[in-house]
Amino acid sequence: MTISADTWQARAAMCELLALSLRYPKDAVLSEKVASGEWHDAADEIAGALALAWSADETAAADGGAAAPSDPTELQRALRVEATRLFVGSPEPACSPFEGVWRAADDGVQALLFVNPHSMAVERFCKACGLGRPEGTNEPLDAVATELELLEYLALRAAVDVAEAEGDALGEPEDAVEAEGDAGDVVASADLPGGSPEAAWDQFMADHAKAWMPRFAEALQKESRIPFYRQVARLLGAFIG
Repeated sequence: MTISADTWQARAAMCELLALSLRYPKDAVLSEKVASGEWHDAADEIAGALALAWSADETAAADGGAAAPSDPTELQRALRVEATRLFVGSPEPACSPFEGVWRAADDGVQALLFVNPHSMAVERFCKACGLGRPEGTNEPLDAVATELELLEYLALRAAVDVAEAEGDALGEPEDAVEAEGDAGDVVASADLPGGSPEAAWDQFMADHAKAWMPRFAEALQKESRIPFYRQVARLLGAFIG
């Protein structure tokens, strides 16, 4: 069954929202969206478009009606403290955001960032898609937010291809992760892994995202001390499945 361009765009929007939510909150972009209610409205709208079993009201009710601070500055401080504890940690994060760490545990070996086989496989996949390291980051490409940005890019590419096949017009996708070289160097759809954006999406979901993100979501929901990250965890779990 062919997936519609609208569904691909909704998938891309979900990946974008989740990536924003799971990146370390260096600036006030996330806190402002959460404090204003924009994040929750967007999450509800996209989850509804994808028919996911998730809603902001239900997740808030599961937390006893707990709400995020309405002051963006106060919320920003809370998000930074919790993101540091969860994703950075000292000496260990409470919930590692890297695929390689989770899958090293599955393999019964020590987790080495950057040079473990799973992280290197993600890097090769990104390269096959014509994508490099996001600007301003120096972390492994198997970080949860970066993997979601890769999926966002593939979903946008798929939306464009489906729209073109149906005779509709969509703008070219903005690269969620950095394209290598100039715009003319973007990998053609037929040269993506699997031969299309849709096949590349399915392959990455099966080989990487589904292999660890559901467990990451469960751990994040369990470990988080603030409601927002528990809501993000439930949303990620509902989306990845």
